[in-house]
Amino acid sequence: MASTTSDLAFITMLFGESHGDESRTGMISSPRLLPAVNIWAIIRFELSDLPIDTNYETNDQFFGNLPRAPWKLCFCRDCHFAPSHHTRHGDTPGTFPQSSVSRSSTDDPGKREAPDGAADGSGPVAEGTATHQEKLQRPDGKIELREEDCWDKLGFAFPKWKKWGILSVIFAVQVSMNFNASIYANNVTPLSSHFGISEQAARVGQMIFLVAYAFGSEFWAPWSEEIGRWPIMQMSLTLVNIWQIPCALAPNFGTIVVCRALGGLSSAGGSVTLGMVADMWEPDEQQYAVAYIVLSSVAGSAIAPIIGGFLTKFLSWHWNFWLQLILGGFVQFLHFWMPETRCSILVTREAKRRRKRGENVWSADELREKGLGVRDVLVIWARPFVMFIREPIVLCLSLLSGFSDALIFTFLASYKLVYEQWGFGPVDTGLAFIPIIIGYFMAYASFLPWIHRHCRVRERDPDALKPEARLYWLLWTAPLEPIGLFGFAWTSLGPPLTHWIAPMIFSTLIAIANYAIYMATIDYMVASYGPYSASATGGNALARDLLAGIAAMYSIPMYQNIGHRLHLEWPSTILGCLAIIVTTPIYIFYWWGPKIREHSRFAQTLASERRSRGAHVTTCGTGTSGPEEAYFGTRSRAPSQCTSRGRGAASGADGADGAV
Repeated sequence: MASTTSDLAFITMLFGESHGDESRTGMISSPRLLPAVNIWAIIRFELSDLPIDTNYETNDQFFGNLPRAPWKLCFCRDCHFAPSHHTRHGDTPGTFPQSSVSRSSTDDPGKREAPDGAADGSGPVAEGTATHQEKLQRPDGKIELREEDCWDKLGFAFPKWKKWGILSVIFAVQVSMNFNASIYANNVTPLSSHFGISEQAARVGQMIFLVAYAFGSEFWAPWSEEIGRWPIMQMSLTLVNIWQIPCALAPNFGTIVVCRALGGLSSAGGSVTLGMVADMWEPDEQQYAVAYIVLSSVAGSAIAPIIGGFLTKFLSWHWNFWLQLILGGFVQFLHFWMPETRCSILVTREAKRRRKRGENVWSADELREKGLGVRDVLVIWARPFVMFIREPIVLCLSLLSGFSDALIFTFLASYKLVYEQWGFGPVDTGLAFIPIIIGYFMAYASFLPWIHRHCRVRERDPDALKPEARLYWLLWTAPLEPIGLFGFAWTSLGPPLTHWIAPMIFSTLIAIANYAIYMATIDYMVASYGPYSASATGGNALARDLLAGIAAMYSIPMYQNIGHRLHLEWPSTILGCLAIIVTTPIYIFYWWGPKIREHSRFAQTLASERRSRGAHVTTCGTGTSGPEEAYFGTRSRAPSQCTSRGRGAASGADGADGAV
């Protein structure tokens, strides 16, 4: 009691408010001292390894007659970041903070409160909240460290500058991966001449990389959910860079084909990077980050032909691979300094740190009785494929995005043939991709006002927007794809009928639509599946890259052999007709989205868990069985998830923003 009394005397001295008896009674009677008490609590706790007073009853007496404060301060060590701990102290609902340094309930509307009857310690505890006694029920006496006990160590709690710093490095990594997939097209003619093969045969190197890339994303994504984002990304970048060396030194074309296939399988792809977005942003706050990462994916594919044109003209074919290695090594160096973001990994690290201080706490990963068996490994690998087949959300949106990407890839393959009519060489044809990049940035900028509007609406009412609201802007931008393809087709007549700037203008419209489709579908899936977004978006990557790889083989023959006099115009016209068919399901999904979500069992299961727990996502490395194990068939646990404390805790009819 002497310690707390001296603390109060110090606060009173600083803030000049005293009623004469505080030092004697140990009570605070003025609400104006509450900020001072909170600040002093932070200083005392953060700068000292010793608890201020582990006797809660003493502290309760000390703060007992606060004038109807929205919360009480508890100075015991367990309460520092453990909102559930207060339930065993007998606090009434709404009177305790989430931590001894936490915000008030008005600042954190997503926090969990104890229900009626918990005031005396005998009532039930809020659903999903473990009491201290429950944590001690393990026969070995170990206490499980949960995410609410170390929330400040998780990616959600990173400061904004740190989140966007990590995201900027991931932007560079994503550009590098898509750069590798696209720049090979500039090497087709040089490789054909050097190895004495046809250009169609030389395109096998591009096709095999894209197809392998599609399955590589599926391979790496679930493992990033198991062992962490950082090691998976470093392993992927290392292998991709290694396979560039034999490609550059290849004595025959077969070596290039094999190493390109291995390079594609080694590419983690955007599924892991989008999983990192889910690690650091809650579903209702992640749209800015998703838009930024999607821009990196599409921009990398457009930057490659621009640089590739200069490589083709001024350097040998070997430098096509050396440049990929240089860029890959640079982004790997940048990524090496990035922190881990996966929730379960961060909880394990915090548990180890606390054990060094003498606390008997363990993460769920450490408490697991056995390691991963063969069956668990197979289930983990199969997870993206299971979601792709069994989840209508993943299947429908992935096919929509995949077929759209295949149309765009086919259209871009015609650039060399189209612009040769105006005398464009390799460099000029590469520069013709600049309007594509402009279109991508225009599309990115067009999404920002809508994202801002959605955020403001959710601040006023978390239940106001249904998940399909994320597709609304796509309703207006998707028609630009068929419009752009039709316009590109009939402005490709060549001189003197049309100017070369005309097809470039229409290509800008196509780029806007391509970005919008990718952005909206990815945003919907990342929000739907949270920490499982790497597996969900792996299905999207599978569809996009697989269909693009197939398109690499038929695109040029299609533009060379359909028709006679208008052999460049009719293929693009056919693509425009297909674009109408491909984009029509967007409107079906927008209007009948709730029915489709009803059949997405895993998304509905996660939404139900979020609503019942008052959070966006379920658990982060808890050792108890949950709906994830039942869905995926894992023996011990599903990939850990993080509890989100943001808005929209119990939102949405039919899942609404609880599901997305």
